[in-house]
Amino acid sequence: MFRRIKLGAAIGAFIAAASTFSTASMAQEYKLGIQAYKGADVAAREWRPTAEYLSQKLGMTFTIVPLNDKDLIAGVQEGKIDFFFSNPSIYVQLKGEGKAEAVATSTKEIKGQRTEKVASSILVRKDSPITKLSDFKGKEFMTRAKSSFAGWLIVKRLFLEKGIDPDRDFKSVQETKSVQHVVYAVLNGAVDGGAVIAGTLEEMARDGKVSMDDFRVINKSSADYPFAHSTPLYPEFPMVAAAHTSPELRAQVAKALTALTPEDPASKASQVASWVPPLDYSPVADCMRLVQNNGSGKI
Repeated sequence: MFRRIKLGAAIGAFIAAASTFSTASMAQEYKLGIQAYKGADVAAREWRPTAEYLSQKLGMTFTIVPLNDKDLIAGVQEGKIDFFFSNPSIYVQLKGEGKAEAVATSTKEIKGQRTEKVASSILVRKDSPITKLSDFKGKEFMTRAKSSFAGWLIVKRLFLEKGIDPDRDFKSVQETKSVQHVVYAVLNGAVDGGAVIAGTLEEMARDGKVSMDDFRVINKSSADYPFAHSTPLYPEFPMVAAAHTSPELRAQVAKALTALTPEDPASKASQVASWVPPLDYSPVADCMRLVQNNGSGKI
């Protein structure tokens, strides 16, 4: 009961704070949940233009609701969220429950290279003695959340496949508020290393918050990908429709999103270069099952 009251209050607070459209043609309101892995304020700033774009394009009101992982999942399960943008593992979980269906997959672009894939970067300070994955044994590690796909689940899979069990072999695996907090914790020496969604370090360096030269990426991959990364590549974050939405509305939202160009305000604010038809998320499901089985390979 307490979770439902807390979740309802969180959704209500963000809806009350969001800009709305009062014309009769926009009487129908849809709640667009955003996984706030950068923090609620950043999520609201980055995604409000997308809600405004959908509202104007479709003649309905879309309202942004930034939520943490647990509240986003609960909001969809309880029918309080109509569409949502999340990491692939949250989508796969809710799809498996019959609660969701992807309508589009996001893409990113850096230095003219566009990608439909996501990965993780395992970071240490430049002066750290850690040079390989096994060096993390007995060390303190940080991720935004253990429910984070690109920030933890694919990282844990990588360690398990190398015969390293973070739950057993690390001194600790700490959680924090945002991916930026992970980067700062590594930089300040609060932890020995951390994992963030690939591209986080580049974004923070671009904004003048950190210098790339202060970090090293462990198990750095040579794969053709625009961000320094440590893990294999997986499908990017999707835009997802909750099960209670109509097929017609899903098709409308998908069409509107795929019509966006990189120059549109919504694209610039969300840092989504484009939207494409949903990718195959079965590799994500395989990863989740392997991690849940502690690397036994029973996927």
